[in-house]
Amino acid sequence: MNVDLASNFAYLFEKELLEEINTLGVAKQFKADSVIIELEDFIKSMPLLLSGAIKILREDDKGEELVLYYLEKGDTCAMTLSCCMGQTKSKIRAVAETDVSLILLPKEKMTVWLSTYKSWQSFILESYHNRVEELLEAIDTIAFLKMEDRLFKYLKDKAMVVHNDELITTHKQISEDLHTSRVVVSRLLKKLENENKIELHRNSIKVVQL
Repeated sequence: MNVDLASNFAYLFEKELLEEINTLGVAKQFKADSVIIELEDFIKSMPLLLSGAIKILREDDKGEELVLYYLEKGDTCAMTLSCCMGQTKSKIRAVAETDVSLILLPKEKMTVWLSTYKSWQSFILESYHNRVEELLEAIDTIAFLKMEDRLFKYLKDKAMVVHNDELITTHKQISEDLHTSRVVVSRLLKKLENENKIELHRNSIKVVQL
């Protein structure tokens, strides 16, 4: 696999583990908006993100989605790991928020590495901790924040993940991610613009207050 693992993960993993990842891992690239993991897929490998951002979504029985959290460089998906180790179907959809480069690691090695490499054990435990924190934050956001505050937080989080304060998106895409109507999103975006928190442009939104 022709990937510079050392520059991305030398601070995390020991040399022997990096060599195993290099030998067993499969490098993949995905264009923005590509589905990387689909609901009900059997998970055969675990992604390790090299660059870009991935959004993790849940879907209800009506086919409507809700963004749970984002993955960035150096992250992995704890839910994917759970499916790998439990040999269950995926309960999430993973979609490339930007162009993405990642490594797919064989699920057979997940438990082996947990007992072999302390760095891998620490990495997985920290990943679980971070994803749980993000899930709790998502629950708190839905339960306790008004839609206007949810919308502004969503825009700020998205800008931070893609490292760009100008977001190429549509009102429809935002409404789908927030599990609400496009009419509500459009009204609240205009309100945020009037409060000088964002600037609305054709097919893009600039987040002024980050």
